[in-house]
Amino acid sequence: MKKTVKNTVICALALVLARPILQAQQDSAGRADAGNSAELPLRRITLFSSGVAYYEHSGAPGSPSVLRLSFKTEAVNDALKSLVINNPGTASSVTYPSEQTLISTLRSLSIDLSGNPSLAEILGSLKGTEVEISAPSSIRGRITGIEYRNSSPAENRLSPAPEPWLVLFTSSGLRSVGLGDIASVSFPDPRIGADLDRALDLIMASRNSGSRELTLNLGGGAVSVIYVIPSPVWKVSYRLDLSGAKAQGRSEAFLQGWAIVDNDSDSDWKNVELSLVAGRPVSFIQNLYPPLYLSRPVLPLAIAGTAGAETHDSGTRYGPSASAGARTDAEAPAPAPRNQAMKSMDMAAADEYVYAEERAVLSGGAGGRTQARAAGDQFEFTVKNPVSLDRRMSAMLPLAEARPLVRKMLILPGKDALGKNIHPRLGAEITNNTGMKLPAGPLTVYDGGTYAGDALIEFFSPGEKRLVSYGEDLSVTAAAEISSSKMVSAASVSGGIMTISRRQIYDRKYTIKNNSAETRDILIEHPQTAGAELSAQGTGAEALNNPEEKTPDAYRFLRSLDPGSEKIFTVREEVPVSERITLGGLRIESFLSYASNQEIPANVRRMLQEAAALKQKADAAKEDEAGITNRRDRLVSEQARIRANLQAAGSGTPQGQEYLKRLSAADSDIDGLTRRLEEAEKASRTAQEAFESYITSITL
Repeated sequence: MKKTVKNTVICALALVLARPILQAQQDSAGRADAGNSAELPLRRITLFSSGVAYYEHSGAPGSPSVLRLSFKTEAVNDALKSLVINNPGTASSVTYPSEQTLISTLRSLSIDLSGNPSLAEILGSLKGTEVEISAPSSIRGRITGIEYRNSSPAENRLSPAPEPWLVLFTSSGLRSVGLGDIASVSFPDPRIGADLDRALDLIMASRNSGSRELTLNLGGGAVSVIYVIPSPVWKVSYRLDLSGAKAQGRSEAFLQGWAIVDNDSDSDWKNVELSLVAGRPVSFIQNLYPPLYLSRPVLPLAIAGTAGAETHDSGTRYGPSASAGARTDAEAPAPAPRNQAMKSMDMAAADEYVYAEERAVLSGGAGGRTQARAAGDQFEFTVKNPVSLDRRMSAMLPLAEARPLVRKMLILPGKDALGKNIHPRLGAEITNNTGMKLPAGPLTVYDGGTYAGDALIEFFSPGEKRLVSYGEDLSVTAAAEISSSKMVSAASVSGGIMTISRRQIYDRKYTIKNNSAETRDILIEHPQTAGAELSAQGTGAEALNNPEEKTPDAYRFLRSLDPGSEKIFTVREEVPVSERITLGGLRIESFLSYASNQEIPANVRRMLQEAAALKQKADAAKEDEAGITNRRDRLVSEQARIRANLQAAGSGTPQGQEYLKRLSAADSDIDGLTRRLEEAEKASRTAQEAFESYITSITL
């Protein structure tokens, strides 16, 4: 019986909750019938390669009306940042529910339906409110609260859950009614019913939590609305047919480009003007949608408080000029010009008009299917015919058709061929003569009426040449080997410093064999050596020293291979190396080594030989001086030892007399060595000065 009553209460509550929903739907239908809602067709879409899209609605709804635009939640910030309403002569406004509107509003109503409350929680939150219940007889009173009681234990439950009871204050006193016995609940106060209606309206409107609605209040007359929101990046893919291209020389090929677009919105595109922009404008997200609250300091009331006691010094009379520090109106800064934003928009419109004059229809297919124009540093493609695309659908649209100049060739990456045999890559040099900036994308290559391979192409400016490779030529093999050496290119002497200029030489040899029966053009990409320059000299059958092109890290040499032939190409690079040598600090062995180096010029070698001879004399004199010094030092040390022994033995003893004789002889020898040392020091200085004077005075 209680279970049946509970179901009855739930059904009754559902009817109470459903009533405002039906009423809201009727009100909405009534507003639509009144003609207040505007329909503004989507006229133009511009997709950018930076992940945003430009939307433009325009029309003439007539009398003042309301336009409702629905956006995905993640797009609201961009819509608020970029929305522009052009409604001449009228004042427009935009309203929308903020991120906190639903919960805050529900909590502010007399019936709080936030958090999916139960009937017991709803009635418990209305303490003091007058209600009328049917249980099953009618009872009227004010809600005192909700209490929970344990019911009789069920057969299979040891701890039954407590059941809620509604406590009412009635004219006959307090009464408790089990919620399971209540058939219906009504509120005599009409304001509570109105709040319940509004709460249910808000819940129904927010049922689609993935979108938010902006309400645009428009005046009469013509109106346009534009905004920028996130969008899938449009893609591009190309097809290149080389069937008509010749094996040698430049010729025309057929290039076709397709744009891939996605409509991920919740609305269909119907006959819209679709443009695709290749470029990278600055785009960012500003968090404008959720309310922002700042933390502010708390200051005491200015009116509250008491003043502290204070004394003041006496002063003398002072009369400053009344005009001191004043600023006349003529000196005040001029006010900022008004309507500066409108002037900027007018300039933008003028630029749009100028760009429109530069549009050019591409050749091919019924007078062209895509229009292209420069848009500042970007490039815009506009599909000629209006586009219709259902929501959540994607499409491939013709972007370009052209006949660029191409030259078929093999491409040999020299860095990959070092020390091993590889096959050059099948490739082509394409010249962009379309007049368009072509975005980067994949390129499918066809040749000889069949698929030849895939390639990638980077952003391609008009008039630029670009290489693409799409496979390997198995009939051609190539290998590379490298060797290095050093060579003295020059030597000079000045101020005692010898400067030797050398060249570090790198020779790379490419051996290429064409096993096919056709002539092949091959582009050798030789990697640059850091700090090196190409040499006019080389070894082997053909030296490569005049490249067709140079990239930041490679030289490109274009050569021809005869059928069944093998060719050797060499590339020489040189790195200049300079060495500065201080001659005064060299040892005799180094002098002799440099003097015998045949790479050093003969006049420098002769100078080094003469300097070596002087250096040898100076070293010999220095060595003689050092020998005399050592002998003298030994005698002085021996003399000190003799004096110590003499003092110990005494001068009157026979042994002491012997020490006196030896001491006298030592003094005589020391005097002689001292004279010889003076002469040796002079000779050493003279020889060293002669050497230094010679090496510092020579300039070669």
